[in-house]
Amino acid sequence: MSEEEQRGRGAASVHRVGGLLGDLQAADEQPVAPRRRADAERNRAQILAAAERLFAEQDPRSVTMGEIAKAAGVGRATLYRSFPDPSSVAVALLDEHERRLQGQLIYGPPPLGPGAPAGERLAAFYLAMLDLLERHLPLALGAETGPARFRTGAYGFWRVHVRTLLVDHGIEDPDPLIDIALSPLSPELFQFQRHELGLSAERIGRSLAAFARQLLQSGGGR
Repeated sequence: MSEEEQRGRGAASVHRVGGLLGDLQAADEQPVAPRRRADAERNRAQILAAAERLFAEQDPRSVTMGEIAKAAGVGRATLYRSFPDPSSVAVALLDEHERRLQGQLIYGPPPLGPGAPAGERLAAFYLAMLDLLERHLPLALGAETGPARFRTGAYGFWRVHVRTLLVDHGIEDPDPLIDIALSPLSPELFQFQRHELGLSAERIGRSLAAFARQLLQSGGGR
């Protein structure tokens, strides 16, 4: 599996009902769909904005669907039509920031993007992820805490990226090492180090960059 692989999007086919009755039904239904889509988009925007405030104001892991619905001014049924639980709301909010980083990993300049030694790329990835956690920790805690972290699409992407670096470096059995290499980026660990131990993001970053270079030392692979 390559980082360049992209998900395809299926196009839905629209079949028109033949005859006069079909034409009248189509004409009657056409104005409704755009209104419904506009309502859904407005509700989604309200939900995401309200949830982001709640995640920032309290422990993201304690936010409930009822609190999100009330803050967004929508009914619970409306909320559940878009999101099954609070963590899925956090995932949607975090997704935009993570997608930007994913694009840099694939297309950006080295060392974050292709063209640098594996150890330097891993170090750059650690620093970029620490920056994301520093700026969006409440969202990361809401979306990627505990076992749920391993089921997110973003974590799957990070696994592919790290595996690619391990393989490029010549690690013969990379799979057991992937999650070990990603474990320092746990949102819970970052919160503990930053807000309980009082370590600066710069200090954590220096240590992780050194760890990345030691893990994938130049000349240590193939």
